[in-house]
Amino acid sequence: MFFTIQAAYAQQKPQYSQYILNNYITNPALSGIEGYIDVKAATRRQWVGIEGAPKTSYLTVHMPIGNTSDWADPTSGGMVGDNPLGKSYRSDYTASSPHHGVGLSLVKDEAGALGTNTVNLTYAYHLGLAPKLNLAVGIGAGASQFTPDASKIKTEVGGDPAIAEKGKISSIKPELNAGVWLYAAAYFAGVSVQQLLPQEIAFSESGSSKGKTVPHFFATAGFRVWLGDNFTVIPSVMLKYVKPAPPATDFSAKFTFRDKAWLGASYRKDDSWSAMLGFNIGSLLNISYAYDFVTSDIKTAGKASHEIVLGLMLNNRYKVTCPKNF
Repeated sequence: MFFTIQAAYAQQKPQYSQYILNNYITNPALSGIEGYIDVKAATRRQWVGIEGAPKTSYLTVHMPIGNTSDWADPTSGGMVGDNPLGKSYRSDYTASSPHHGVGLSLVKDEAGALGTNTVNLTYAYHLGLAPKLNLAVGIGAGASQFTPDASKIKTEVGGDPAIAEKGKISSIKPELNAGVWLYAAAYFAGVSVQQLLPQEIAFSESGSSKGKTVPHFFATAGFRVWLGDNFTVIPSVMLKYVKPAPPATDFSAKFTFRDKAWLGASYRKDDSWSAMLGFNIGSLLNISYAYDFVTSDIKTAGKASHEIVLGLMLNNRYKVTCPKNF
């Protein structure tokens, strides 16, 4: 038994197949990137069929403050409610005026015996680096509540001192995030870090057994290719690094039709493939779904993963049917 023991490492923060729809969930620099109040609610059920598999839900809300860019030129071209990101969008696109952005994110995550509830308030500042290029810098601060539940841990012999003596124990720790986001009409790139302040977590009331949160680093990039007046494709990649786990990589491609409907595919290296489908319903509502096909060895026990994202575009004065920016 001694010679067969191996270490297992994984990220502590949830993972998302549809990160392309809401990069704000990992990067506070996107606070207020659009000209409306962006609301996203999502739920993810990972590895359905495995007891204690991760379950994640989140709600995010963010909005601009002091953005004087009213996108008058594109709307005057008859694109309201039609195809706001058609080919002519490239020539009409201008950098956002300098403005602020604020936001709120709520995340509930359950994985095995550990439950985590996280709340963050975010702030970002956007400025134009060039006539068609924007830079945003953001920060997020809040707290995470960790609730290990000993009742969900099954041991051969009772009274294991490495876990809580009874039921749930709870601790609240500060949370700090930061990020940078570069965006234009045809591309975007950004880096961010979550859990910037490592914290100890107690797994027993006596404090004899402890864990530790570690920083999570994300790097994301993508670009838009116009295939005609009605079709676009957006390839993107996300790199994730959590020491001492090996880096993880997601590759995605999103194909859109007149920004009304879209199909997508994603590959998470050594883990899964995803198929995605979404609809922009008017200028208020959008909804999407992802189905993950597990390719790692865990597929012998878990069938698949499911993820649903529901979006609202509130105070959408110019009735755009999809995000102007990424």
